[in-house]
Amino acid sequence: MKMSQSHFEQLSDAIKAIDTEEVRKRYRARDIPRAELVKDIDVRYRWDLYYAATHFNRELYFDGIYADAHIDTALRKIVTAL
Repeated sequence: MKMSQSHFEQLSDAIKAIDTEEVRKRYRARDIPRAELVKDIDVRYRWDLYYAATHFNRELYFDGIYADAHIDTALRKIVTAL
């Protein structure tokens, strides 16, 4: 993983605060906008969590600092599969 430990911990804390069972149930049921277009619900879920976390804390928006693949690697370590 190419993300710094500090950034990883900040992102992990922010995502864990919004990764609730209620939200997970909605995603498992595909009760989300444009669900018919989603090929991989786990990818959609972890990236939606990332964008939700960065919406509340712009310091966590790592686009331009890390490649999407590096962010996704961190997200896979933080967010367990649905």
